[in-house]
Amino acid sequence: MKVIYGLNRIKKYNKPVVALGVFDGLHKAHRRILKETVKFARKIKGTSIALTFWPHPQRQESLYSLEHRLRLIREIGIDICIVINFNKRFSKISAEGFVRNILVKKIGVHYLYVGRNFRFGKKAKGNFSTLNKLSHPYRFKVKIFDVIKIKHRPISSTYIRRLITQGDLDAAKRLLNRPVSVYGEVIKGTSLAKRIGFPTANIDPHHELLPPSGVYAVRVALNNKKFKGTCYIGKKPTFLRQKAASVEVYIFNFNKNIYGKNLEIHFLTKIRKEKKFKSAQLLAEQIRKDINSAKREFSRH
Repeated sequence: MKVIYGLNRIKKYNKPVVALGVFDGLHKAHRRILKETVKFARKIKGTSIALTFWPHPQRQESLYSLEHRLRLIREIGIDICIVINFNKRFSKISAEGFVRNILVKKIGVHYLYVGRNFRFGKKAKGNFSTLNKLSHPYRFKVKIFDVIKIKHRPISSTYIRRLITQGDLDAAKRLLNRPVSVYGEVIKGTSLAKRIGFPTANIDPHHELLPPSGVYAVRVALNNKKFKGTCYIGKKPTFLRQKAASVEVYIFNFNKNIYGKNLEIHFLTKIRKEKKFKSAQLLAEQIRKDINSAKREFSRH
């Protein structure tokens, strides 16, 4: 997938089928739009394009970092992803101006795929009705996707954020159609875990939304391979009591140097809550128990 940042590098493409949206979280409804975009573009031998925005137009806390979002979009098979910088200047473009100058003049849209609840343009006045109306004079076709509901509740990134914050990862998984995950870079840490016999990879999660503090059984995606392990999220109360939570992953049977690498942590289940131990020895004993608990969870799954 080719990623284009900004409007200046956009050009007209062969029979563009454009999926329009923020796509924060890439939940079940988002994935449906993107998959249909790819499918139809291949059918007509056109170009599948995802047109998204960063930062979030509604100034909401993002479920995923931009890097994580692009990774997930790439996995679906989109040919080109255009990332528009949603700044003050861009926010003043009218709905029709966005359609005319960006979708039509710059991209040359043939088909536009969009969710029914998507809003765009100055003061978010544009909606699916606006797109239907403008599609005729500007000669493109629009496919509107209805909101998907589970148990009478619409799937939304806002609701998924709430579930993850509350620790209901199973419910979030059902809406995402995949496990809750965090994407980040392996950075240098304090090496405290290594000193007690459990070397971990410290993760910079790129400001992604984290599950609550505790220890989790996880799968780790690194260099197109999957590994099993445990993940600790917390403030290290036994040693430091940090202000911000750390994210550390212990990968089973793994001893390679992966500093600077990006990896994705898929949360399987929570093993226990965060706890302060009276000594490093007691913490080490608990970590061994955590690893055994995680291995039992893997055998169940």
